[in-house]
Amino acid sequence: MQIKVLRNILESNQRLSDQLQAMFNEKRILVLNLMSSPGAGKTTLLEKTLTRLKHEFNMAVIEGDLQTSNDAEKIAATGAQVLQINTGRGCHLDASMIQEAVEQMDLNQLDILFVENVGNLVCPAEFSVGEDCKVTILSVVEGDDKPEKYPLIFAESSVLILNKTDLLPYVDFDPDKASNIARGLNRNIAVIPVSARTEEGLEQWYDWLRQRVNQKKNN
Repeated sequence: MQIKVLRNILESNQRLSDQLQAMFNEKRILVLNLMSSPGAGKTTLLEKTLTRLKHEFNMAVIEGDLQTSNDAEKIAATGAQVLQINTGRGCHLDASMIQEAVEQMDLNQLDILFVENVGNLVCPAEFSVGEDCKVTILSVVEGDDKPEKYPLIFAESSVLILNKTDLLPYVDFDPDKASNIARGLNRNIAVIPVSARTEEGLEQWYDWLRQRVNQKKNN
C-alpha cells in the first residue's frame, strides 16, 4: 500500500509537470531546475547570472526555501522578477507549487525561468517541475564522491556545475574524480567548473545558457 501511494504521488506530479512543460514550450521559455546541497552556492550563481545576462534575456526566479525570504531578497536586488515559496518542512518543490507560483507571475516575453529548489540532493531529483533541464551545483567543499552517494540527481541532470573552485588549494577534492563519476552515471552531462564568487569559469555557463535559449526559441 505504501508503494502504491508513493507511485500515485509521483505519477500525479509527473502529469502536472508535463502540463507545465507544454505551457512553457508554447511560450518558448527555457526552464531550469537548480538543485544542490545547502550552501553549495546556488543563490550566488543566480545573482551573478541575472546581473551578467539581464541585457540579453528576460529572466525570472522561483525561489524555494524551508523558511525566510533571504535568498529571494538577494535575487530581487538584481532587478529580476522573483517569487518565494516557503515549503515549511517540505524538502523539495513539486509541480503543484510551481503551477501556483507561475499563476502569480508575468510570463510574457520571458526567456528563462530559474527554479531554485530547496537545498537537498535527494528529493528534488524525484519531482519534475516542468523544467527543460535539471542543473546540479556541487561545491568543492563537499566530498568528490557525492555523485556516487547520490546517483539519481547527477544521472538526471544536464549540467554539473563544480562551484567554489577558488577553494581547491585548501580542500581535499578531486574535480576529475567527481566529473568522471558523474559522467559514468550520465555520459551526456556537461561539467562546468566555476567560482561564482570570483566569476572564474562563468562565461562557459553563460555560453551554455545562450545556446539553450536559442534552441528553445528556434524549436
